[in-house]
Amino acid sequence: MERLELRVPPPVVTLVSALLMWGLRGAVPSLVWLVPGRAWLAGVLVGTGMMLGLWAVWSFRRQRTTINPHLPQQTVALVTEGVYRYTRNPMYLGMLCFLVAWALWLSTPLALLGLALYVGYLNRFQIGPEERVLEERFGTRFTSYCATVRRWL
Repeated sequence: MERLELRVPPPVVTLVSALLMWGLRGAVPSLVWLVPGRAWLAGVLVGTGMMLGLWAVWSFRRQRTTINPHLPQQTVALVTEGVYRYTRNPMYLGMLCFLVAWALWLSTPLALLGLALYVGYLNRFQIGPEERVLEERFGTRFTSYCATVRRWL
């Protein structure tokens, strides 16, 4: 399974999860979960996801470090300011916001399986390997950061 580490770009994982959620909605169309105000909530989540992603990229650019998720070894700075004071993975959290919005829009509890796939895959094959590299590069600065800022929220 290590072959999958840092291989699939997180936006592709997001797309695959979204397609799975849509497929599950089509497989059992009678299983409906209507949330009052779902369109409004989905809009807020999409906006939040966009804000998180843009703020994260801006923070990386400000520190002149890479945003390439396949090459964490090219990281030249440990970004701990801005949105990174609240979450260690705001770009991935932003994509998760998109998926939660999609789940609300689809109105099926089966969509939660797509969310679980996304979080589980990223934790195992993307975030874990990234964190190993960052710990090697930044040592106690990174472990102290991990002790004070959560991986997701």
